[in-house]
This record gives sequence, structure tokens and C-alpha cells, in this order.
Amino acid sequence: MTSPADPPNGAGASGPGLKLLAVTACPTGIAHTYMAAEKLAQAAESLGHSMKVETQGSIGAENVLSDNDVSRADGVIIAADKDVDRSRFIGKRVLVVGVADGIHRPERLIEQVRNAPVYQGDGREAQRGAASAASASGGGKGRSVTYKALMNGVSYMIPFVVVGGLLIAVSLALGGDTTSKGIVIPDDSFWKTVNDIGSIGFQLMIPALSGYIAYAIADRPALVPGMVGGWIAAHGELYDSEAGAGFIGAIVTGFLAGYLVLWIKRVKVPKFVQPIMPIIVIPIVATSALGLFFIYVLGEPISWVFERLTDWLGGLTGTSAALLGIILGLMIAFDMGGPVNKTAFLFGAGLVSKNPEVMGACAAAIPVPPLGQGLATLLRRRMFDDQERETGLAALFMGFFGITEGAIPFAAARPARVIPANMLGGAVAGAIAGVASVEDNVPHGGPIVAVLGAVGGVPMFFVAVVGGTAVTALVTIGLMSVGGGGRGSDADADADPAGAAEVAEAVSLAPSPAGAPVLAGVGSGGATGAASGAVADSSAKAASVSAAEPRDGGKAEAEAAQEAEVAPEAEAAPEGDAADQVLSGYLSEQTVKERLAADGKDAAIREMAELLATTGKVADTAELVRAAFAREDQGTTGLGEEIAIPHAKTDAVTAPVVGFARSPEGIEWGAPDGTKARLVFMIAVPEAAAGDEHLRILALLSRKLMGAEFRERLLGAADVGAILGVLGEIE
Repeated sequence: MTSPADPPNGAGASGPGLKLLAVTACPTGIAHTYMAAEKLAQAAESLGHSMKVETQGSIGAENVLSDNDVSRADGVIIAADKDVDRSRFIGKRVLVVGVADGIHRPERLIEQVRNAPVYQGDGREAQRGAASAASASGGGKGRSVTYKALMNGVSYMIPFVVVGGLLIAVSLALGGDTTSKGIVIPDDSFWKTVNDIGSIGFQLMIPALSGYIAYAIADRPALVPGMVGGWIAAHGELYDSEAGAGFIGAIVTGFLAGYLVLWIKRVKVPKFVQPIMPIIVIPIVATSALGLFFIYVLGEPISWVFERLTDWLGGLTGTSAALLGIILGLMIAFDMGGPVNKTAFLFGAGLVSKNPEVMGACAAAIPVPPLGQGLATLLRRRMFDDQERETGLAALFMGFFGITEGAIPFAAARPARVIPANMLGGAVAGAIAGVASVEDNVPHGGPIVAVLGAVGGVPMFFVAVVGGTAVTALVTIGLMSVGGGGRGSDADADADPAGAAEVAEAVSLAPSPAGAPVLAGVGSGGATGAASGAVADSSAKAASVSAAEPRDGGKAEAEAAQEAEVAPEAEAAPEGDAADQVLSGYLSEQTVKERLAADGKDAAIREMAELLATTGKVADTAELVRAAFAREDQGTTGLGEEIAIPHAKTDAVTAPVVGFARSPEGIEWGAPDGTKARLVFMIAVPEAAAGDEHLRILALLSRKLMGAEFRERLLGAADVGAILGVLGEIE
């Protein structure tokens, strides 16, 4: 029996071709988005089908699919690594795959969509289709869904951590008084209000982490259960515990909420109930079930652990000061605001008047996690993306004021590396403070208490803090190096990216692994909105193509949104023959080299940077090279098809500039298809540039590079003039 969604018999063979639709999107919105669009459109044309492709890029949704398009479609391919709204495709055959599949296996996807499940609106069939497509194409990696969800939660949590932490820190610094109860702000003070606002931000960070993990797994119906579950996890009084479960509890509730909602979605209900399922039934049932489960099942063990740890620590009083300091340091740094941390802190605070040395060990360990992670982002900037480096600066500030939670974004993103590093640093700080009998006379920690005169043995207190901070930073860097560098290759994340989007700086080119299915809710919820930055020709409108996306994992849209603001306006073309300038003057005869001398990627990047420097637009060549290397650490810029586009967003350049060179023998660039790079473009734009003209240029460049005939002519061009002539076709 033929389904209403089935294509016409013989379509694409002897009969008329299929009417297909596609949506492409990546977290950055410049890279794979347009490449996949172009490849799918080309494959459909070669197979005798018609295809309209909607691109959800950083400059908005382009070539948007209309209701008429959807009603006439025989099938829909969604090649995306972020959330795409599928509600408009109910009743159609929908195949959901990673954006890399759209680039590397377009013909196979077109064949698979003929037999794809019909999307019923609950996400079940489309997800099953994604899984089967991933299996057929070699499969995504097993932890990709988990990692994407975790990174989605972290990306939404970071603003709460930064805003809340900094407001609390500023209010303590400017309005706090040192008392026997700690650093206290008078109730009638203006700074008390500021502190309260910051405290609200801090209270919301755990629900935000949990809620957006759940949202990434099961879309909007899971948001409320996830956030309420996170709130319950953070408030131990709801399950008779003096400490909440902290960020670890939030991760647990986030995944529980997400998968609980997915399970509820599988329950078949009458048609008249279906419209209210996502807005009433699912949120109420999931929120109630999760909340009751956490309070009555998980809450009791958490409370029990808190009490047992407190009793155990009480038994250690009077033993070796170094041993007690090590144990307290390990506990303080373990879960940063969770039950283990709170047990150690409250134990020390309770002994302030009788044995201030115990609180002294706690006070030295409290700032170590945020200070250590912040220091790591300064020592090895190449290992961290832009958002992490900014969070690192905020963590340093929070660490000074004794706000351990400043390290939570790092621990949540890569727990297997960061938590052990934090604990080692905390143990070192606690041990040094314990041996030196450092005293803290107020229940608070961090350098601020020493500055305000509440610490006895100030020199050794700072030795302990500095020693612990250095250990945490160095161990973090070491563990990340062993695991392959920054977040893009973190062992906690062997899957697709969700962050480090170098979007507007140029084209971001690290490909995501093949076959990884898209995850509902990851990203901004599927950018739709008016198209902007219209492309010059109509074919670019139909399927604009850019370069590839970075491999970085977790916080993509926040970075994409941030970096989409920095695209430079078109520079006025320099004086000279217009024929010697292409890409709106960004690339000229000066920045074209017929043959690269380098035979390795690093050497090629240095050589390209020196080529760009000949324009006078590079103020610091070494810094440009460093920035380009940092981008490579996040994921290769080897596009495949013998193309590489290293790029950097840095104030080492004073204006946007593009260079091009060829390597006849090819350079190993780590491309996904295994090809060596023979066509190398380098793009550099200033940090503070504005506008989106270069996004249009880069989309056109990438679209052209997808054409084999164009690449062959570029490789075969006889001299620089001929090369410029070929590249001049882009405009």
C-alpha cells in the first residue's frame, strides 16, 4: 500500500524527478551550512530531481521553504548540527543527519529520503531516520548526543555564572565588612541590593544548566522539567539536606528530564490529545515525576552522604594537619558548591571560633579551582575558544573573591580533566595551609579574606593559594594535551561541535564527524528570520555555500551570535588595476603565490601569514600566526576536496585581508576526506571589525570551490594574473 508521503512511482528513474526539500544548518552558520546546500543541490540535479534548499546561516535564513513548497514535496532532508524546526514537515518523509553527511554523501541521502520515516510531529520517526542514516553512512560516534546536550547546557549556564559571580564579587569588595560571620554586607546598603541580584543569577545557573541539557535532548517540552529538576537539585532543603546536589545534580536532572520526555513522547495517545501533549501533558507529567523522584529517591542518599561526611570529618579533628588539609582541599574542589564542597566548608565554618586552622585550609582551597582554570586559559590560550577565554578572566576575578563556582563551566564541559586537576590543586593548597597553621577567622575564602585582614599567616596563605592554583592550571593543561588539545578534541567529547565558532572572522572549516545525527534543541532553536546580506546571483540565493564548521563542542550559538557581529565592512579597493583585485579588494596580486615552499601545515600557515604581511595590513605577523594556530587547535581547517582555509580573527591585522597559494604536491591538513591541501586560502580579519560584507564574499568563495571544474582551472592557471582571472569569477 502506498503512503500519502510516498513519491510517485518511477520518480527519478524513467518518470519525472522527485520534488525534494532540504534544510542545512551548522552551529556557526557560515561553514558547513552553505557547503551542504550546494552539494545537495548539485547531487539532486545530477540525479534528475528538483531540490530547494533553505540555509539557516549566521546572516539569517535564506531561500526559506514556503507552505506550498512543503505541501508539494516528496521528501525532506535536514542536514544540520543544530536544532531545526520540524513541525512544518509533519506528514512528510524526513531524513535527519549531520551536516557533514550533506557534504560528503549527498547522493546517498537523496536515495535514503525515498524510504525515510514519515514525520508525525513527536520527533520519534525523524530520530529513527537519523539513526539509520548515521548507521548506513558509517555512523556518528556514540557519545555525540550526550556531548551536544551537555555543551548546550553549559553554553546557557555561563552567562548566569559570569553575571551572578561578578555582581557578588563587586558587592563584597565595595560593600562588605569583615565580621565573625564572614564578609557581610549591611542590610540597608546599596551593595546589599547588588549582592541580592547577583545571588539570583547564581541560583538560576544550576536550573539553566539542567533545563538546557534537557531541551537539547527532547526539545521544548523538556525545558520546564529540566529547569525545575535543576532547581530542586540545587536546594537541599527540599530533601532535608544542608547542601544541594550542585552542578553534578543538575547534569543528572537534565539528562533524566530529557530522556523521560522522550519516553513520554513515545506513548500513543488519541488524536484529540496530541495538540496539548507538548504544552500541558508532557511538561506536567515529566516535571512531577522527576521532582518527586529526586526528592524521595535521590534526595535521601544525598542527605545521608552529607551527614556521614560531616561525622567522618569530625573524627579527623586532631589528626595530622597536612592530612586534614589535603582532605578538605579535595572536598572543596570536587563539586564546587555541591554536597561534598558544602560539607567541607560548613565543617570549617563551624570551627572558626575554636580551631580557625581548619577554616584556614578551606579558605586556601576555595579559590583554587577558578584561579587555576583562569590561569590555564592564559597559559595555553590555543587550547581554549574565545568564550572559554572570556570565562577564564571572569573566573580569575571570582576566584579572588572566593567564589568557587567560577570554575563550574570548565568542569561541566570536560569533567574528566578539570575535576581531577581542581582536586589536586585544592589538596596542595589545603596541605600547605594546614602544615603552616594558616588561620581564617571568618567563614569565607579566597585572597579577599587575607586582604581584609581576616587571615593569620598571610604569607603562607598566599603560598598555598599560588601553589594550588599553579598545580590546577598545569594539570589541566597536561590532561588536555594528553587528550588531544582543546575542547574540539576533548575525550569527553568525541563528537560534533557545539562551540568555538569562528563565524564572522572568516570561514570556519573544521568538519563535524560524518553521520552524527542532529539533536533536537541543540543550538538556537533553528534560526529562521529574514534573510540578509543578499547574494549577488540567483543560484547563490538558492544554495549559498560557505566553508566548513569548527569541531568544537558545546556552546556554538552563543559564540556564533557573538562573532557574527564582527564581520568587517567591505574595504575600499586599493588603488591600482581593478583586474588585480578580487573579493572586493580583500585579495590582490600581492597576496597570491603560485607555489608554496612549505611542505607542512605549520610552515604553510607561517608562509601564508608572511604573504599577507606584504600588504601592510598585518601589524604583528607572529600574533597572526599564533591566532591561526589557535584556530587549528580547535579543529582542522582542511576542508577536503584538496582545499584548506586557515583563518584568524585578531587585532594583529588592521583590515580584512585574504591570501591564496597553491601546493602542487599537496600538504597534509587533516581533511576529512584524506586529501592533501593543494589550494590554500588564508583569511584574517580584525577583532573589532563590523558588518557582513565579507560573509557574502566567503559564501560565494566556498560555493565556487565546491565546483570541481573551478578547482581544476585554479590549479591549472599559468601565473598570478591567470589565478586572479579565475578568482575574479566569484564576483
